[in-house]
Amino acid sequence: MIKGKTLTPLLLAGIFVLMLGLSFAAVPLYDLFCRVTGFGGTTQVSKEAPKIVLDKIVSVRFDTNVNNLEWNFKAKSNVIDVKVGQVNKIEFEVENIGDETTYGVASFNVSPVSFGKYYSKLGCFCFEKQELKAGEKATYVMTFYLDPDLVNDPTTKNLQDVTMSYTFFSTDYYKQS
Repeated sequence: MIKGKTLTPLLLAGIFVLMLGLSFAAVPLYDLFCRVTGFGGTTQVSKEAPKIVLDKIVSVRFDTNVNNLEWNFKAKSNVIDVKVGQVNKIEFEVENIGDETTYGVASFNVSPVSFGKYYSKLGCFCFEKQELKAGEKATYVMTFYLDPDLVNDPTTKNLQDVTMSYTFFSTDYYKQS
C-alpha cells in the first residue's frame, strides 16, 4: 500500500513525464492538425490527381519574395487561371545576383487561409535546401491542383482568386566551415 507521502512525489513525477512527452509531441501534432484542417493556409501534399475536373475557374496569383539573400526570384506567370481538379505546373526563375554561393529554402502560404486545405501540391521545391553559385540561374517547378471538394465548402465555393506567396529564406547556416 502506497502512503500519501509517497504518492505525491510519484504523482508529480508522472505529471512531469507526461508534460515533457506532450512538449515533444506538440510540433508533430500541430503539423498534423494544420495539414488535415488547412489551418493557417497550410496546403496539402498529394500523391495523385483527382479523377474529376470541374468547369469552375479560379485565378491563382503567385507572389514571390526573398529574405536575406541576394537572389532574384519570380514566377514565370504572375497569374494563371486554372480549372478546379486540373493538374497545373508553374515555373519559378531564381538567380543568385551575389558574388558567392548561397543557400535558400522556400516557404509559402496561401490566402485566403480557408483555401489551404483545397490547394494540393503534387511536387514542389518548397522546404528543400537550394544551392546557387554566384551568378547561377535555376528554374524550379511546382505541380498542383485545386481539390474539387472546394465547391462544397461554403467558405470557398464562391472564391474566384487565391494567392500563393513564396519566400526564399537564407540558410547559410547549413554551409560547411
